[in-house]
Amino acid sequence: MSTAGMRLGKLVIILILLSGALPAFAQREALNMPEHDEKAYYFGITFGTNFSEYRLQYTAAFANTDTFKRVQPYWLPGFNLGLMGNLRLNKRFDLRFVPSLAFAEKRLYYQYGSMNNDSAVDRTIESIYMHLPVQLKFKSDRINNFRFYGLVGGKFDYDLAANARSRRNDEILKVSPIDAGFELGVGFEFFNPNFIFSPEIKLSQGLVNQLYKTSNIQLNNAIQDIHTRMIVISIHLEG
Repeated sequence: MSTAGMRLGKLVIILILLSGALPAFAQREALNMPEHDEKAYYFGITFGTNFSEYRLQYTAAFANTDTFKRVQPYWLPGFNLGLMGNLRLNKRFDLRFVPSLAFAEKRLYYQYGSMNNDSAVDRTIESIYMHLPVQLKFKSDRINNFRFYGLVGGKFDYDLAANARSRRNDEILKVSPIDAGFELGVGFEFFNPNFIFSPEIKLSQGLVNQLYKTSNIQLNNAIQDIHTRMIVISIHLEG
């Protein structure tokens, strides 16, 4: 064998050895927070944006009366800010508690009047929710510094800005402060050297009728049930 052939053979052997050794070495070097999955519990902070609206169920009288011709809800944006506590149950499941404040707005457009004298009103209803969800989190296997998860849970909300007890005569709608419901979501975990960056999206659906019945609110004749629906896009920073 020529000298050039021997050198080429040695180079091939070296490349084969490096090709097998480098991935393991790179994986060992790149793996961040390797002990994190063994923690019994940890904490974090959360912030993000939300989009909320009212889901309406109309009364039978709404279709048979000419007082209101249209009552239509629309989505409006808001924001969330809170804390997070995570309890490890096993390799696949965690239990999370994420108390937060949600500043939300819902838009309500309604049209009323006689055939020759229509009027339209566009109102924004503000809410400040003390949001108390408990979630069960299902985790995938960790792939280097990445993981996918899904979540399902229940929530309790208290609206600090609810106007159920308001005595103002110009209120178009009165809503109760207490709500409860369920949440569904998905998220991703990106492991950094000192923290986990976790973007998440979830649907939060209220199951309690928010409508506060009172005789001096005209929309009570058109609406039977109001439920709050919210889409939340969050960023969790976990330790």
